Amino acid sequence: MAEVPDDARQVPADGESSREGIVEQSRAFLRTLRQSPQRGALLALAGALIVVVAATAASQIWLNVWTKAFYDSLSDRNMASFLRQLSLYVVIAGLLLVLNVAQMWLNLTMKMKLREALTRDLIAQWLTPRRAFLIADAGAIGVNPDQRIHQDAQHLAELSTDLAIGLLQAALLLVSFIGVLWALSSDVVFNLGGRRFHIPGYMVWSVLLYSGVASFVSWRTGGRLIPLNAEHYARESNLRFALVHAGIHSEGIAVYRGEAEEKGRLNEELDRLLVILRGLVSVTTRLTWVTAGYGWFTIVAPIIVASPAYFSGELTLGGLLMAVGAFGQVQSSLRWFVDNFGNIADWRATLLRVESFRSALQAMDRLGGGASRIALVVGVEGRLRFDCLRVLSPIGDVTLEAPDVTIGPGERVLISGAPGAGKTSLFRAIAGLWSWGSGRIELPSDDEIMFMPKRPYIPDGSLRTVLAYPAAPGRFTPEDYAAALRRMGLDHLVAKLDEVARWDRELTDVEQQALAFARLPLHKPRWLIVDSAMNSLPVRAREAVLDLLRTELAATALVNISVPQGDEGSYTRVLRLVRNAQGECLAYPGGP
Repeated sequence: MAEVPDDARQVPADGESSREGIVEQSRAFLRTLRQSPQRGALLALAGALIVVVAATAASQIWLNVWTKAFYDSLSDRNMASFLRQLSLYVVIAGLLLVLNVAQMWLNLTMKMKLREALTRDLIAQWLTPRRAFLIADAGAIGVNPDQRIHQDAQHLAELSTDLAIGLLQAALLLVSFIGVLWALSSDVVFNLGGRRFHIPGYMVWSVLLYSGVASFVSWRTGGRLIPLNAEHYARESNLRFALVHAGIHSEGIAVYRGEAEEKGRLNEELDRLLVILRGLVSVTTRLTWVTAGYGWFTIVAPIIVASPAYFSGELTLGGLLMAVGAFGQVQSSLRWFVDNFGNIADWRATLLRVESFRSALQAMDRLGGGASRIALVVGVEGRLRFDCLRVLSPIGDVTLEAPDVTIGPGERVLISGAPGAGKTSLFRAIAGLWSWGSGRIELPSDDEIMFMPKRPYIPDGSLRTVLAYPAAPGRFTPEDYAAALRRMGLDHLVAKLDEVARWDRELTDVEQQALAFARLPLHKPRWLIVDSAMNSLPVRAREAVLDLLRTELAATALVNISVPQGDEGSYTRVLRLVRNAQGECLAYPGGP
């Protein structure tokens, strides 16, 4: 027996993508943005942010120069100079206020646009034909795609914006104030034990050494935050999934008195999460010793470094405070890595989740590239045809007893198979969701065919939206909707056509299936392919569907793939589905 080829299993998981490296993940992230329809707005916002941040850096240099003049006027007891400096401060502070507000607006707008670009891209990648269906069975990477698209994309947009702006600001301030520090300490002469010596720009070397040591210690202390954050998000996702699953199936849990069992499962998921949270607490606490201790010492460090120049008379009081301010700006820029180490680790973990999910979605198109494929084509004539069709499924080869089958308009064909015979695999092959096998399927055009899976899809919205799906609700008249509901025995829903609700929760399973079949008299498909969906209808509703096909939809061809229901006489033909359990099979995780 053959399994899915190796390349079909090569769906990137979170841990595997991490080995690609941050550089490749960042490149993929930037490629996504370059290809986004929002790239123009993002570039404009980025340009505006660069201008505002640069103007803010220049204004802070101006403020630093003002500091010397202001405190020198105090030291000299010069009232006129003091008042002039106060007036100048109002101008500088007003300019910085405007720039700060502008930067905040641009920051928030950039986050919004970046999130829009990421979310739209992930939605488009996810809902590319077949991908959402295939990735659901691809293992851990396909669990909770909603969290990847919603929460992870939002978090990545916010972290990317904050870190990029912070890094740009730190870089500009570093370049600007290093020059100030060098000028203030270029001529300082040290006198140690009667020996005089000169270290050009000693304050610059001091701040570089000071910040470098702190950054290295922070990296060594907090390095484990990156893998811990990645695992943290995965386990949060698992717990959330387990909680949602229990909530959806609360009735079944209560009926089976399974609360204790479910409580045990949820507690197990929580325990797995707590292991990671304890690790995060431990590493974060150790990192805080470094960052907080570094921060407290930074209060006096610049004064200690600048004091030799002050006591030697090279600096006035204003000059000392100017040097302290410049030292603070430089070390603040250099400690950007220290201050943001946790956020950088969080960003890398979030980028990993988003990019690995995106890569996995694209890998769905290459899934099973080495296996034989069923040829799925749109025919030139109005017919459905199977030529030597063989579908590979987890339970073996699935074929029709007749090698060549042609179904014409208006025919009623039952494809009969026992439970586990591969009926859903055949349905998915006809629908184009499952392509592994051999032979040929010739289909009518998509606008002429309607597929009815076992489980009906009931979208959110009004009943009009549900019945018209996937068309627009305005396509049909109120009378059309009412007649369709009454035809399926859903008279009690006619008055609720405009009511918006979670109909997948409001209606019973039987009502949901009947609602799906109520779409038939509205859409009037020329071809109807059903995967055992009629089996869940009560006898009266099933007879209503068959009567509809005999009267209003007499030209519609029905292909019902189902277990025998004792109504074979309602069909013009009955075909048998044959399974060869000893033949070639695929280890498909989604089941038959």
